[in-house]
Amino acid sequence: MKEVLPSSSGGGIYRPADFDTLTQALDYAAQQQTGLGFYTGKGELLETLLYCDLRDQARSIARRMRAAGLGVGERVAIVADTDADFVRAFFACQYAGLVPVAMPLPMAFGGKAGYISHIRRMIESSGASAILCPGPLLDMSEAAAEGLGLKVVGTLAVFDTTPDDGAPLPEISPEHLSYLQYSSGSTRFPLGVAVTQRALISNCRAITQHGLKITATDRCVSWLPFYHDMGLVGFLLVPVTTQMPVDYISTREFARRPMIWPTLISRNRGTLSFSPSFGYDLCARRGAGGAVGEDLDLSHWRVAGIGGDMIRDKVLSNFAERFAASGFRKQAFVASYGMAEATLAISFAPLSMGIETDPVDLDQLEATAIAQMVTGNATLKGNGAAQRHRNFVHCGPVLPGHELEIRDSEGNLLGERHAGRVLVRGPSLMQEYFGNQQETSQTLSKDGWLDTGDLGYLSGGSLVITGRSKDLILINGRNVWPQDLEWAVEQEVDGLRSGDVAAFSIDEQAGERVVLMAHCRKTSQSDREAIRRAIMETVRVRAGLECEVMLVAPHSLPQTSSGKLSRTQARQLYLSGLDSNPDPDLAARQQS
Repeated sequence: MKEVLPSSSGGGIYRPADFDTLTQALDYAAQQQTGLGFYTGKGELLETLLYCDLRDQARSIARRMRAAGLGVGERVAIVADTDADFVRAFFACQYAGLVPVAMPLPMAFGGKAGYISHIRRMIESSGASAILCPGPLLDMSEAAAEGLGLKVVGTLAVFDTTPDDGAPLPEISPEHLSYLQYSSGSTRFPLGVAVTQRALISNCRAITQHGLKITATDRCVSWLPFYHDMGLVGFLLVPVTTQMPVDYISTREFARRPMIWPTLISRNRGTLSFSPSFGYDLCARRGAGGAVGEDLDLSHWRVAGIGGDMIRDKVLSNFAERFAASGFRKQAFVASYGMAEATLAISFAPLSMGIETDPVDLDQLEATAIAQMVTGNATLKGNGAAQRHRNFVHCGPVLPGHELEIRDSEGNLLGERHAGRVLVRGPSLMQEYFGNQQETSQTLSKDGWLDTGDLGYLSGGSLVITGRSKDLILINGRNVWPQDLEWAVEQEVDGLRSGDVAAFSIDEQAGERVVLMAHCRKTSQSDREAIRRAIMETVRVRAGLECEVMLVAPHSLPQTSSGKLSRTQARQLYLSGLDSNPDPDLAARQQS
């Protein structure tokens, strides 16, 4: 089917995620006249999958899966391309009582061998009994599964030869595992987050009724990958639990043609869409110089959400400015905070308020962990004696039914504007890291508190995130956030773009040594040396630190499967002796 989805559900009674399980939610959504649409990077409709058809097809595939020997509770790895077959396979697992495991695509990994090794480890750690994949990735999936004794390896069509025997499907309870969500792995190898039906529905309900206040007239547009929690939960499972239509573009197509995102929002009158900061940055840069279409209408976009990484307020300001003439309102921005271990969302900033920031004295924060507000005309620029500040973004209060605390390293509760570790408790939390009791006990306490691994503080009940605890640079008695170094360099040094720099420290006997790895698009030695010196001078002036600079080829900084910069992997590359003088011809090709 290739008809554009209607924006209304066809007159059915809207139910805002008030179900017990995901299968109940799809059973109800199937009574409405809407579903999911899949588009090319040029905006051409590839396929429409109505919720009624999804339900019927998923139940049939579920019976075929069981007939093929897959039993209740077994895990099924699914390579998560942005297509209808992934959705069919995922919901077939729900009906069959199987546990789907969304696997990443190859784009974030260093070559074929690296990808095969990565998904093999994920298959092993999840104990999967099957792996399903798109046709073009069958060879790599077969290589990853070799010797593991899986029951099924193939595309979704592997079940076509198995008859649908019409057998009854198992009863799904709220205590059943719904899926395993692999965390992004920015500081370690990803762990399988085990999410129950109860936790999933609880988070969907909180997002729907409180965080975003979703109504029967909302429509989503998304390019986020299904193997990331924001793409899977936020833009597949929440819509199913709210009978909401969704229009999809694949992540790789968005990366090639970012303007297709706002174009599709305009064309289909989308109201809800989320992105990490870099997605807004891509569109703002492509929208410069008259690239924004005159007929673009973004006035219906009521929630332009930001999540998935540290929020950069300047990037969002640039986007709002570029698209103001297209009807985009800066008040549509909604900052949020969440993680896979909490299913997805933990907090949302208030709707229709835009981005609220705290200009915080960095010297005070680094020295005392107190987030003291900067007043007057303080600036990051200067001769080193000037007051340094950073605008931290408010991510709003914790969702109803959940609790959030800020604690110090010894577990003591901290007061307002005192930065420390962020802990959360509530019904949306994971059951465990699947098959890894040691990691589970280190992260999830016996009384239900999840240590998020993030650092932040509370201001008027609103959560403000300052960084990841494992990324923090400890030097000369100061707690230095790597983002401050990265963003300063990207802003000050000509030729660098957002996402071009990774900052980390090396622990040596003589103390911590600060290292910055930066993409370099210049090929001459003199130009490269000039960039190196400019980076060192920026860090010296802006942060009062000496640093070592390593220049690397464009697009070579390591990322997690969800597109986040991995400083841990960057450090490992540095320690392994990564060549800091890439082939000039290669650099030139990558630049083009």
